[in-house]
Amino acid sequence: MTDVVKIAVIGGSGLYDLPEITDMTEHMIDTPFGKPSNPIMIGTLQGERIAFLARHGSGHILSPALVPQRANIYALKSLGVRFIVSANACGSLRHEIAPSHIAIPDQLIDYNIGTRERSFFNEEGLIAHVSVADPFDEYLRQQLLTAFQKTSATVHDGGTFLIEDGPRFATRAESHMFRAWGCDLIGMTAAPEAFLAREAEIAYASIAHVTDYDSWHEEEEPVTVDMVLATVSKNVQAIKQAITELMKNIDLDAETSSHTALESAITTNPSAITSGAKNRLYHVVKRALNL
Repeated sequence: MTDVVKIAVIGGSGLYDLPEITDMTEHMIDTPFGKPSNPIMIGTLQGERIAFLARHGSGHILSPALVPQRANIYALKSLGVRFIVSANACGSLRHEIAPSHIAIPDQLIDYNIGTRERSFFNEEGLIAHVSVADPFDEYLRQQLLTAFQKTSATVHDGGTFLIEDGPRFATRAESHMFRAWGCDLIGMTAAPEAFLAREAEIAYASIAHVTDYDSWHEEEEPVTVDMVLATVSKNVQAIKQAITELMKNIDLDAETSSHTALESAITTNPSAITSGAKNRLYHVVKRALNL
């Protein structure tokens, strides 16, 4: 396939397609890390080529810990993707961030304690230590904030997004602890996705759409699936509208620090980088290593 796509949307709970995309074609891309969650849909939106990937697969069949995040990011990178917009259903840890609100977070805490693969660079042959002090791309964040201003949604600029393993929801004690840490949002999928995108030199930002108050908010019942689903459909309509607005104004050739993240990150001596590592990570490192 020769189609070059510079922007992609990864859809989470409730966002399984983007009907606004025209002339869509389906592509299943094999990667060194297995197959992505679902075939990648490629089409046109506002005159630009765009890719869409359902994170949990068709019919929502993959739990958060089973999402093949390395395969997803690698497959999108192989298409030429430079920007990823991630839609993440989440809970709120703050009174003022209410269900049906949207947040565009600027910080991330990875509280995954299970077995998710967190990096492309955890095998012998090629090592990199990528800076993620600011895990979300600021240019893309600002573009999303501007796009949401054209919708009727209430949107919050910034916030710390805590990512837990799932698939269970947090206990009350955990929820109160995360609030004490200064977290504003809680979800299950933005990490290690954001970190893998940075390693692949892709600008990444999250649309955190709030479905509930998690379990700390004792004025109401603890979060349940029914509660989440009741709010998702309203959120999704705003997200679809915002993505259409985003495509009207974003410069897909813009250069941000995300696009050169590996320049000072690779620590392996060039002469010691194995051919196996180069082949396995080709689309991730080809710019940095001039492959």
